[in-house]
Amino acid sequence: MRAAVPAALREPALGYAAVEAWEAEHGVTLPEPYRSFVAEVGNGSAPGPRDGGLQPLGQLPACWAGGKQRRPDALFPLEDEWIWEDDESVGDDEDARIDAVFSHGSIVLCAQDTRSFWLLVTTGPQRGRVWLVADVGASPAPDGEPAGFADWIRRRPAGGEGWG
Repeated sequence: MRAAVPAALREPALGYAAVEAWEAEHGVTLPEPYRSFVAEVGNGSAPGPRDGGLQPLGQLPACWAGGKQRRPDALFPLEDEWIWEDDESVGDDEDARIDAVFSHGSIVLCAQDTRSFWLLVTTGPQRGRVWLVADVGASPAPDGEPAGFADWIRRRPAGGEGWG
């Protein structure tokens, strides 16, 4: 995973004591190998030519629009893709189910663009999987295949868009 983010772009690693303090404050243990990556390799990365970089632990991209408090310890509400844009049971953008997808049981890895974000699920059956959450819906990455942080970071080169 070190090779996936060039050393020149990496922010300093946090160390395990800082990671454990964050986990205690938020009531959740981060999934491996992300936990080790943040502790030993780098706590985020500088922006590349076409992306905003990997977010430091617990921080949000500048374009994050969700005003709700993030709860990485709450249950991530999905097990399968949900495109709420096409779901007739969704009455408006203020649907509590949508808010939960954005704010419960995950940390934000990075912004794909100003309306789409890569999340690492921290709780429930999807724990350890990376999801793409956008203004229209959410799906496990890539394209429904199981992918954890190690797969995601290797396939998404620094400065790249989407999947490599």
